[in-house]
Amino acid sequence: MEFRIKVLFIFLVTSLYSYSQEGIPVYSDYLSDNYYLIHPSMAGAANCAKIRLTARKQWFGQEDAPSLQTLSFNGRIGERSGAGIIVFNDKNGYHSQKGLKLTYAHHIMFSRDEVDLNQLSFGISGGVIQSQLDETQFGATFDPLVFGSIQKDSYFNVDFGASYNYLNFYAHATVQGVIETRRELYTEYESNNLRKYLLSAGYVFGKSESITWEPSVLFQLFDETKQKSIDVNLKAYKNMDFGSLWAALSYRRSFDGAQYSAGNGVASQKLQYITPIIGVNYKNFMFAYTYSQVTGDVKFDTGGYHQITLGVNLFCKKERYDCNCPAIN
Repeated sequence: MEFRIKVLFIFLVTSLYSYSQEGIPVYSDYLSDNYYLIHPSMAGAANCAKIRLTARKQWFGQEDAPSLQTLSFNGRIGERSGAGIIVFNDKNGYHSQKGLKLTYAHHIMFSRDEVDLNQLSFGISGGVIQSQLDETQFGATFDPLVFGSIQKDSYFNVDFGASYNYLNFYAHATVQGVIETRRELYTEYESNNLRKYLLSAGYVFGKSESITWEPSVLFQLFDETKQKSIDVNLKAYKNMDFGSLWAALSYRRSFDGAQYSAGNGVASQKLQYITPIIGVNYKNFMFAYTYSQVTGDVKFDTGGYHQITLGVNLFCKKERYDCNCPAIN
């Protein structure tokens, strides 16, 4: 059993660290009306400016458990441009990172009038990220690789992408960490390739006066390690007099796995978890609660991951697009 726990720990740290230490980790935040957080081309794409605040905590009761906070703002500038800003704080055990991203997006409208949605968008983000490694708690045993102090290193990187919104359909493609960056925080063997590819698409079915359904997918690929994962999502909306109620269910599965000892044999397990989300839009305000649960025989902890998202929409246009397109309207 002890061996299985050690193997799982290595598996989880390797998987989650790869997601959380290369810029903003991609969890399920985007499903809380926050596609701008992962796709720079969505800056100013909607008919409202949007402020989103998220706070995520994993493994309650575990010391130095991963946590993430993000604050983003994006909105329209003129008729064809958008801009945004993201600040974030990410902590994972002895490792942490803080960052700031600034975004510019350009939107091309192919519609014949103001209410039909047919928009192609391009966006680019430039950001500064400071990584930190706290070695003060590593112990007194001599190791030439351990300095015994807090090590810091900062680097600059760029994300760019494109989005296409046509009535109830949308698709996004983004490359994060475009620039090869040498960080000298850990060892000389650390890769300078932080590039990650994101592809997502979805469609909204149903009429606005009844429950509408939004299936979507998100695919991730890490260029250096070739790690791949996919999210399969289903979201439901119900319009109310005060705004809307909505809920979502997301299933993430990694294409890569790890082996562990199981009795007299060896079994393998892939990173996968299920994430239910509930939310409410009250007038121009938004609230969402997200819970993620890792599935599989071997787990570091039985607890889940909790996240709260708060949002407000500002400077909304009076005329909305004639479509079921929650991320835009």
